[in-house]
Amino acid sequence: MVVVDDEELMGRIEEVVLPILRDHGLELVDLEWRPLRPRGVLRLYVDKPGGVGVDDCARVSRETGDVLDASDLIAAGYDLEVSSPGLERQLRTERELRWAVGKRVRCWLAGGQEVRGRLAAVEPERLMLDTDGGRVELERAAVTKARLEAEVPWPRKV
Repeated sequence: MVVVDDEELMGRIEEVVLPILRDHGLELVDLEWRPLRPRGVLRLYVDKPGGVGVDDCARVSRETGDVLDASDLIAAGYDLEVSSPGLERQLRTERELRWAVGKRVRCWLAGGQEVRGRLAAVEPERLMLDTDGGRVELERAAVTKARLEAEVPWPRKV
């Protein structure tokens, strides 16, 4: 099957991958396709409550790779990488922002201001964060970058 448009390819890959992830209790955080020559790279960032382990990634990688190869969506050679989203991942897409609701984030605004808090809601025009000073609404157009903040459950040595 020949897919011309990368956006269409991503949609078709997602259709193939989502049922596999659901079967393993995982959620797709991000999907990234880098059509490099001579081999492309397909990256899946997955998560689940309590976090993703190496065994989760290996199991999903094997099964997803087999299904993608059988589907013939990607004609050229490619490498498949499956990993956790990371502790301080930058949040670029709508899907990543929705996934991050309830997690601690750090947002940079035009003009250099930083706001930290727990992402409470994602709306088309704004992000809502619960901060130590209460709920803050950030206009999406003013947010230049958003990133997860690591929540370390053990005491840190300074």
